[in-house]
Amino acid sequence: QVQLVESGGGSVQAGGSLRLSCAASGVVGAVYYMAWFRQAPGKEREGVAAVSPGGTILNTAASVKGRFTITRDNGKNTMFLQMNNLKPDDTAMYYCAAAIRGGYSSRALTPSEYNLWGPGTQVTVSS
Repeated sequence: QVQLVESGGGSVQAGGSLRLSCAASGVVGAVYYMAWFRQAPGKEREGVAAVSPGGTILNTAASVKGRFTITRDNGKNTMFLQMNNLKPDDTAMYYCAAAIRGGYSSRALTPSEYNLWGPGTQVTVSS
């Protein structure tokens, strides 16, 4: 059974950086499309960035492009989200997600495309 666990969240001031990690257990080989999502209180879950099993970036939200970078290390079954120049609007619970099928950049940031989710890690950015 595949399980996803996020880590690396915390509280930072605007302009700071954080690196989120998503560790996948129960996975053999690079078979999953993976993505980061976030959800702020009272808002819908929003796709942040998505990556193919081979490490190709499928899509990045316009709101974070140039500031956030998604990567993965298949040898360690871990996905990362490097977040630089953080803004108060980035405050949210961040989730990692995985799916066997994918590859379409137009749907890569759609929550319903993913069937595996981690419990989330909180990111809070103060001004």
